[in-house]
Amino acid sequence: MHNLSILMNYARQKIFYEHSNNLVEKIKERSLFKTQRKAVEAGAYGTLDYTIKKGANKNKIADEKILKSRKK
Repeated sequence: MHNLSILMNYARQKIFYEHSNNLVEKIKERSLFKTQRKAVEAGAYGTLDYTIKKGANKNKIADEKILKSRKK
């Protein structure tokens, strides 16, 4: 009976350590993702001159005038 409780404690401890290690890895990954994110400039990489499909400006061409009015 005593050996069974020792094995159960070992199994619980192993699960606890694996879970805590996974949490640490997720936190590291999130912090790296946040610090390496860069702001994108409107109009760069061909994002202008597209037709807007939803919203108040539906069927209008996304030009600098519309995008500037969206900035707050």
